Amino acid sequence: MIRVLLVDDQRLVRAGLRMLCDAEPDLDVVGEADNGRDAVRLADELHPDVVVMDLRMPGMDGTTATARIRDAHPACRILVVTTFDDDDHLYPALAAGACGFLVKDAAPAELLDGIRKAAEGESPFSAGVLRRLVSRAVTAHGAAEAVQPPGAVALPGLTARERDVLALVGEGLSNQEIADRLHLGVTTVKTHITGLMTKTGAPNRVRLAILAVQSAGPQSR
Repeated sequence: MIRVLLVDDQRLVRAGLRMLCDAEPDLDVVGEADNGRDAVRLADELHPDVVVMDLRMPGMDGTTATARIRDAHPACRILVVTTFDDDDHLYPALAAGACGFLVKDAAPAELLDGIRKAAEGESPFSAGVLRRLVSRAVTAHGAAEAVQPPGAVALPGLTARERDVLALVGEGLSNQEIADRLHLGVTTVKTHITGLMTKTGAPNRVRLAILAVQSAGPQSR
C-alpha cells in the first residue's frame, strides 16, 4: 500500500485528488494539508511514501516544504502537481528534491501512474516538461563537447522495437502516446521502457530521454 499525503491550498483540488486515490486499492491517502508548513508537520507525523505537492500556497510554499521534507525524510518522494510548469517553478522544485513534475491538466490515469512511479523510485514528468528538460540537458551537453564534434552514442543490444520506443521517449511522449503511435498496449510500452533502463543503465525516464537524443547523433540537436 502506498501512503499518500495531499498538499494543495484549494479544497476542491484536494477533494478530487482524494477521490481518485480512494478508488485505487493500492493507494491510501493518510492526510491532507493546505499549506507547506502543515505539509512538513504531517510528513513528520504520518511518514507518507509519496507527497503530492502544489507549489503556490499561502505561508510556506511548496518548494520550501519539499526541501524541508526531503531533509528530514530522504526516502519520501515528492511529486509536484501544479498549474505552473514554467522554468521559474520547475527547476527550484527539482533542486529542492522533487522527484517528478506533473501539470494539473494531466489525465487522471497519468496522475495515478505518476504516484505509483514516484513510489517505485522513478521520475514522472508531464510530456511538455520532459521535452524541456531534455532540450536543456542536450544543449548543455553539446556546449561541453564544443571542442570536438560529438557523435552518436552507441547503444548495442537493443531490439528494433526498443529503439522505436526509445526514440519516442526522447520526443517526450507519454506511455499512452507511445502506445498509440506504435500500436502497442501501454503495458507492453512499460515493459520496453523497463528493459531499456536495465540495458542502458538509465536510472529514470529523464536520463533515458536524454540518452535517446544523444544516441540519434548531431542531427537531433
